[in-house]
Amino acid sequence: YFKGRGVPRDYAAALTWYRLAATQGDIDAQFNLGVMYAHGQGVPRDYTAALTWFRLAAAQEDGDAQLNLGVMYHKGEGVPRDYTAALTWFRLAAAQGLAEAQYNLGVMYLHGQGIAQDEVQAYLWFDRAAATYTTTPERNEAVTTRDSVAAHMTPAQIAEAQQRAREWKRQ
Repeated sequence: YFKGRGVPRDYAAALTWYRLAATQGDIDAQFNLGVMYAHGQGVPRDYTAALTWFRLAAAQEDGDAQLNLGVMYHKGEGVPRDYTAALTWFRLAAAQGLAEAQYNLGVMYLHGQGIAQDEVQAYLWFDRAAATYTTTPERNEAVTTRDSVAAHMTPAQIAEAQQRAREWKRQ
């Protein structure tokens, strides 16, 4: 019902079915309820409810929910802006291979948001995002940003970042 595949799109019906499944612990339903509340799809926008559902899915290691929690803490949506919490959630999602979380970690290291500014770490995360993105525009943005960071780094720093990136790939 949410996407209207094979049936007319019906957010009210989607909400009913998602709630039923989510209360039984279904991760996808919990995540989708979070999306509905975060974007006001079929319900009034409610960041508190979105956080609740994303947290339940994230507790079950749903990378997309972890990413969304990171974004909400980074932007201060429904919670006070908290870069430390954003870092935690982005790291969890990045470890699951989510390119957007990897890119966001690069941004946070580049600007010193919630952590000491570290161009080597920023380079590493932009490099990981570039390798992980499956769409060309996002991949190109990650490459461009990584290369922009590299322009301010010494050759030794670039070598260190590349070594860390290789080591991270093996984890």
